[in-house]
Amino acid sequence: MDHLNKQKADLVEKLGVHLEKKDHLAPVAARILSYVILTGKLGTTFEDLVNDLCASKSTISTHLSHLQDLKKISYFTKTGDRKKYYIINRDTMLQGISNMVEEWKNEKELHLEIKAYKEETNKTLEEENKFELGFHDSFIGFLDGAISSIIKLKETVINNKH
Repeated sequence: MDHLNKQKADLVEKLGVHLEKKDHLAPVAARILSYVILTGKLGTTFEDLVNDLCASKSTISTHLSHLQDLKKISYFTKTGDRKKYYIINRDTMLQGISNMVEEWKNEKELHLEIKAYKEETNKTLEEENKFELGFHDSFIGFLDGAISSIIKLKETVINNKH
């Protein structure tokens, strides 16, 4: 179990740095979110976060409240137990996937427009000055595959409630 705890601690740090940059979170908030993600459906308690992240109660409390306000985490309680068990907010994950798909669709549209412009421009240029269009074709193909894959992932999350 010590090996798993060490591995979890390392992943909390790595994922925390990633979330800090990606979601523009404070370092402790990113570590809390990472810890919650890596704890999964069991949920994690306030005490677990204070002990395992080595942060003060007030710091953990402040960032937990912020993450709840952002709707990144939620909590449940157990009958006869006064503790809150924090888990990742599934709706936030689905919204993140939707945002990613929208971004990729917009990027694809931009590449299609750029490619169309270059194709028209190529009609007026000498052969040695023509734009190379292969990159756009490859990138558009990549985006089509990525969009399709992430939509399947979203459907899996919705249908299986992962």
